[in-house]
Amino acid sequence: MKYIIFLFLFILAATKGSLAQDSFTINGVVTDSLSGETLIGVTIKFSNKSQNGTSTNVYGFFSYKLDPGDYTMTVSYIGYRTFSRSITVDSDKRIDINLVPENSIAEVVVTSEKRNDNVVSAQMGIAKVNLSEIRNVPVIFGERDVLKTLQLLPGIKSAGEGNSGFYVRGGSADQNLILLDEAPVYNASHLLGFFSTFNSDAIKDVSVYKGGMPAQYGGRLSSVLDIRMNDGNKKEFTAEGGIGLISSRLKLEGPIVSDKSSFMISARRTYADAFLAFAKDESIRKNTLYFYDLNAKANYQIDKKNTIYLSGYFGRDELGLNETFGFDWGNATSTLRWNHLFSNRLFSNTSLIYSNYNYVIENFIEENNFKVSSSIRDLNLKQDFQLSLNNSHNVRFGLDLIDHTIAPGSITSNERSSVNEETIEKRNGNEASAYISDEWEINDKFNIVYGVRASSFFLRGPGTFNLYDSQGKITNSQIYSRGQLVKSYFRFEPRLSASYLLNGVSSLKVSFTRNSQNLHLMSNSTASSPTDLYILSSNNVKPEVADQVALGYFRNFNDDKYEFSAETYFKTMQNQIEYRSGTDLRGNRNVEADLLYGEGRAYGIELYIKKRFGKLNGWIGYTLSRTERRFDALEQGKWFFAKQDRTHDLSVVGIYKAGPRWTFSSTFVYNTGNAVTFPAGKYQINNQTYFYYSARNSDRMPDYHRLDLAATLEAKPGKKLQSSWSMGFYNVYNRKNAYAINFQDDPDDSSKTQAVKTTLFGIIPSITWNFKF
Repeated sequence: MKYIIFLFLFILAATKGSLAQDSFTINGVVTDSLSGETLIGVTIKFSNKSQNGTSTNVYGFFSYKLDPGDYTMTVSYIGYRTFSRSITVDSDKRIDINLVPENSIAEVVVTSEKRNDNVVSAQMGIAKVNLSEIRNVPVIFGERDVLKTLQLLPGIKSAGEGNSGFYVRGGSADQNLILLDEAPVYNASHLLGFFSTFNSDAIKDVSVYKGGMPAQYGGRLSSVLDIRMNDGNKKEFTAEGGIGLISSRLKLEGPIVSDKSSFMISARRTYADAFLAFAKDESIRKNTLYFYDLNAKANYQIDKKNTIYLSGYFGRDELGLNETFGFDWGNATSTLRWNHLFSNRLFSNTSLIYSNYNYVIENFIEENNFKVSSSIRDLNLKQDFQLSLNNSHNVRFGLDLIDHTIAPGSITSNERSSVNEETIEKRNGNEASAYISDEWEINDKFNIVYGVRASSFFLRGPGTFNLYDSQGKITNSQIYSRGQLVKSYFRFEPRLSASYLLNGVSSLKVSFTRNSQNLHLMSNSTASSPTDLYILSSNNVKPEVADQVALGYFRNFNDDKYEFSAETYFKTMQNQIEYRSGTDLRGNRNVEADLLYGEGRAYGIELYIKKRFGKLNGWIGYTLSRTERRFDALEQGKWFFAKQDRTHDLSVVGIYKAGPRWTFSSTFVYNTGNAVTFPAGKYQINNQTYFYYSARNSDRMPDYHRLDLAATLEAKPGKKLQSSWSMGFYNVYNRKNAYAINFQDDPDDSSKTQAVKTTLFGIIPSITWNFKF
């Protein structure tokens, strides 16, 4: 921590020295002229200055230092008309810009912040999704889905059909940090993974970091998915939404105080359960199957230097079977933020964040009545600063404090039930971290982003804490009082990304990132599920640590119309977790006794080519990779494939603007099947068949592939109402992709074995009416 304090003092000293120079600062906020929404990543350039210029941060703020004189200020952003004006710099100035949308530009679905940002920026391993454009990508049930779109990018792999989980560069699903307005979301799925929790109507910006993670992010090994909600329209009241086959959505937004304050509220609900009412079987009519979610946000600009934001999300899933079984789960988050401008070049954001994820399972059968509940709750205080030290240095630094409370599980029942009540002790932990990073433009060709994150973790009482040996036996047990320190860890996490501009259209980039993780997912499944449990680092479980090195070549063609990149990476992972054979995670007071610890590695190459402008747009993404694990207690200590290993992963996306009203699109995906363990033989005891298995994860599920088609018809514009029809077919050629394969005796000959394949979806049509007024 003393090193971080020293760096803070260095920044303050450097700031004091730079303020004495004979120059002035231009700063301001860039917004959408129609809605008043702040715009992220807008490019601002001044005549006779470096081509890199500056850009707006996640709150639309920019700052740039200029010598006295006359300049032409140019502001550009994909999808908006370029803004230019002449300015005279003779004092510090605040210049707020309203950009006008350019509806005539046919934009691509996934885009960088500016036309050549992918080449000149030092940041690598980042992708941004423009939410106004994902309506053209075909998805299951026709429901616009941010996570499903991200999984079409190289290096980001779907966890499987009917699952919103994803893997990034060899990491498991829990090694992704998912943030919604800075609040962590622990289970980002609805209906057991068929939908994600993110209603695209409520979102304005999505960034995913899969390599070269900036120092302001931490706590997960593989990636950060940073999602920002709409602030709300400050100009006028609007309503928009959509009505589909199984779900509908509605968003309302408008000014509270014109040009100073606004609100946004967005709701979505499925009505799959409504169709159950038409079933002839009464037992089916009593089933329950639906989800709903609600996004809300409000902001108030106190003055030019202070703005307050309050946002929240609440979502819930309900699943019930004929009044015999009930299962519900959901997330709740809230974020209170204060933006403050200390000076023309020092920007501050203070955030108070709450996040809660919980689930409840109920059995209503009287003699076996019980209820199981589990939760994880976070309270988080963040302080972030952004300092434009000068035109060559953009410094970020801050602090992050998190309080974790995990209730692993409790079982309650009525007095007539045969199920015993049980409660597993809660666990409490604190994370504290400080970071500093500098984006340094060394010259016109060489840019770097370097920094460090110092993170610490403290496990605290109350509770009974055990120590286990390598065989899972208790060697020591100690009781700790409330707040008493049980175990602490400290990690030093350096970060570096650098780019070298070979010429005006191509560059080389390199990055190194170290991350640590103190929350660990307990799951026996191949992907995240609503009943997954989390545990904290402890005196048995050490923090997971990952080091990743990446190298990339980036090139644009034909006036930035085409973009190409090739990135290769190598990642090592320490303190990875597996389970002993036969481990039961539910209601297990001593789950740490059944854990094994080892190491992992992942490496691969990602190829990406994209056409960004014109009538026909789209991209091809391909990943060739390998992901492995090694544990002393498994497979004689040899390396074996991790369950998320896939050799080949291919995505092809095409979007064709046929005219002013028709847009056609298609998606083709192919990937090698997941690594699994199949039976190598069987034997019988007392006429009961038992299977014995081959080496861990030495087999493969069948290869997965699918073609989707979609079309969107824009209705003729009316005076107030704008609408469109989106139609599509998921899995056009009705491929029976395997969801699971189970093995059983052949009913006609028990000496033979049958492999039974379970599939989820064949061809699925969809149609949705979207509207806005």
